[in-house]
Amino acid sequence: MPEARKALLLMAHGSRRAEANADLEFVADQMRERGRYAIVMASFLELAEPDIPTGGAACVEQGATEVTMLPYFLSPGRHVHDDMTAAQRALAQRFPQVIFRLAEPLGRHPKLLDVVEERAREVEQKSESSQNI
Repeated sequence: MPEARKALLLMAHGSRRAEANADLEFVADQMRERGRYAIVMASFLELAEPDIPTGGAACVEQGATEVTMLPYFLSPGRHVHDDMTAAQRALAQRFPQVIFRLAEPLGRHPKLLDVVEERAREVEQKSESSQNI
């Protein structure tokens, strides 16, 4: 049996602000550099391109046999439970030869607590240094 060609499909809400969408592109670029996934795509639920079906199809077109769909969301709200689950089902039906897995959103991952603490500390230090001027 040939080795699986794994893809990571990052999925964010999307924004009319290009700089907000650029954050997901940055994450995709960084994940590509790490080299765990042969294919890494950024995609958006709405307001930006590519949309999730297009991103999933691009993974398949690049030879993916397994696609991990990762919601770049903090909470498992309606978009994750309803919209992204529907997208996963639609892609699996459209490309039955490919495995599509939907990961959990980022929210309760223990490493996220370190990020929250670091961001708080950054602004506290910045505030303290500006008060000492």
